[in-house]
Amino acid sequence: MVTATPDQTLEILHLEDSQADHELAARTLRRSGLQCQLHQVDTLSEFQRLTDSGAFDIILADYRLPGFTALDAWAHVAQKPQHPPFVLLSGAIGEAAAVDAMRLGVADYLLKDDIQRLPHVIARALEVHEARRMREHAMAELASSERRLAELAEHLQTSIEQERASIAREIHDDIGGALTAVRFDVAWIGRHSTDPAMQEHANSAADMLQHAIGASQRIMMNLRPPILEQGLVAAVQWLAAGFERRTGVPTRVQSSSDSIDTPADIQLVAYRTAQEALTNISKHAQPSKVDIELSDKEGVLTLEVADNGRGIAPEMRDKPKAFGLKGLQERARTVGGWLDISSRPGQGTSVILSIPLPSAPPTAPGDAT
Repeated sequence: MVTATPDQTLEILHLEDSQADHELAARTLRRSGLQCQLHQVDTLSEFQRLTDSGAFDIILADYRLPGFTALDAWAHVAQKPQHPPFVLLSGAIGEAAAVDAMRLGVADYLLKDDIQRLPHVIARALEVHEARRMREHAMAELASSERRLAELAEHLQTSIEQERASIAREIHDDIGGALTAVRFDVAWIGRHSTDPAMQEHANSAADMLQHAIGASQRIMMNLRPPILEQGLVAAVQWLAAGFERRTGVPTRVQSSSDSIDTPADIQLVAYRTAQEALTNISKHAQPSKVDIELSDKEGVLTLEVADNGRGIAPEMRDKPKAFGLKGLQERARTVGGWLDISSRPGQGTSVILSIPLPSAPPTAPGDAT
């Protein structure tokens, strides 16, 4: 037996030109115990008016009516974003036509000769419709959640880079300047002292201060490299040279041009991706060579960092705390790009960043030279 909830009466629109068939459907539903209001309509214009102005839980429709078919009615309903399930209830439709109608989105069909099954067909159509609605709602919520997370990731990345730039300025202006001044004073003391022990301590202090100055410069460069002001190609070449100097691994940089013009946010994402990829290589890969390629062909910035090292096992890439790779993927999304990572144990790893570049504004006729 089909029943509505105690406080709910189903509103059913019945597209039917036969009064006898309409009454038969109504009696069948009443006998099943279904709480419903059955509204009959037999013209397409009236059907369109009612579906535009009223809210129905389900629509039952004969297939052939004077001057039109149920498919004409369905075409009007289907364009509505929250349309109710649409069930064909007809004695003049073949199985092939019914299947074609369901391919168009009609929920179900039932022959009038089998009308005792109508309550069951309605219950199933409503159940499937509710499940589909809940799934669509869940997908919309998921998409909304992903958008909010992407916005949060972008905000966090922007905040982090701003904080890095601020710290780099403070190191340069305050700490770096103070260390340099102290070093000069210590050197002056060493030069003007006649005590050998004093001179030795002064020279040792000067050396330590020079080491601290170098460390502060390295930290500042990692936080906000001034090399970025010279462009992405120069910045990646600087990264590669530093990596090769520290690790001894030959590192080749190949670019589609000597200078690739990119917006500052895209340039920073590409730079941080190359930096993180090289950091991962130095920690885990043990390669004998590294190749970096930069390209801006076909309106897409592409950065590939490839090594011939140990590779990454699939289970390592899926580790919950593999934040380095996940962070790179989130960085790419903040500028509309994506990250592809291909790796096989013992055969190296390739990290590919792809970012669509904004189109250059059209050149006005008068600007041509």
